[in-house]
Amino acid sequence: MNTRTKILSAIGLSAAAALALSACSPPGSSNASDTVDNGDKQAMKMVVFNGWDEDTAASELWKYVLEKKGYDVELDYADPAPAYQGLAQGDYDAVLDTWLPNTHKAYMDKYGDDLEDLGSWNDQASLELTVNADAPIDSLADLAAHKDDFGGRIVGIEPGAGETKIVKEKVMKAYGLDDWELVTSSTPAMLSELKKSEKDGKDIVVTLWRPHWAYNAFDVKDLKDPKNALGDNESIHTIVNEDFGDDFPQAQKWLQAFKMDSDTLYSLEDALVNSGADQSEYQSIVKKWAADNKDYVDTLTK
Repeated sequence: MNTRTKILSAIGLSAAAALALSACSPPGSSNASDTVDNGDKQAMKMVVFNGWDEDTAASELWKYVLEKKGYDVELDYADPAPAYQGLAQGDYDAVLDTWLPNTHKAYMDKYGDDLEDLGSWNDQASLELTVNADAPIDSLADLAAHKDDFGGRIVGIEPGAGETKIVKEKVMKAYGLDDWELVTSSTPAMLSELKKSEKDGKDIVVTLWRPHWAYNAFDVKDLKDPKNALGDNESIHTIVNEDFGDDFPQAQKWLQAFKMDSDTLYSLEDALVNSGADQSEYQSIVKKWAADNKDYVDTLTK
């Protein structure tokens, strides 16, 4: 008899009535020992990177899919450093947005012994420095000579992001941009500046990545990278803690088989994060998107 049942029984309810009430517990109240019909643990905690919209989209989708199967999925938003530390310590079960072999390499080198890679679900990822489509340059090699056009600023994202480290330590040195300012704050702040620059007709250079809904929303172009300072194209991997396979053997099989091409991802990202909706509304948006993309969503748990 679990603790909840014992308490209810102690105040005069029968065990049967107590169990009936326990079965009606709201989402998020499942006990650590509760399981779903397939034997997996019921409670799962995923960590989502702040500002990484493809992570938000994939994680909100899997929350919807798994909860339809009886799981109780909690999404906790965090920056990459505490996310990987928490994953290695067992505080989190999974993260869906590890970029390899470059962006998150340092975290995997540090914590990889306590983690398991379930494979990539998108192989079309790349880091980019991106400008407005009518900017006077097409290559990073020409950026230094146009400092005045761009105000000597690269508008970046979160300070702890892997792309921030690569731009600061590799790209800026490779292309003679040491006297430029890399502005870091958050992905929403970067996108806000991009939107404002487009409205004002001003040149801007931002750190961006593919896949991202911004390529559908704004008139932009990626700068060529002849020195390959940003690195080769990457893959987006699902990483879990070392106990995941024991706790969630069926869910692990589903996540290992998970694939999502960039066009499908753009569609979901756009519906979620470019809708102006509050995060509390995401699951209702995913529900509608899933109904419109039923054939794809049904494949996720086959």
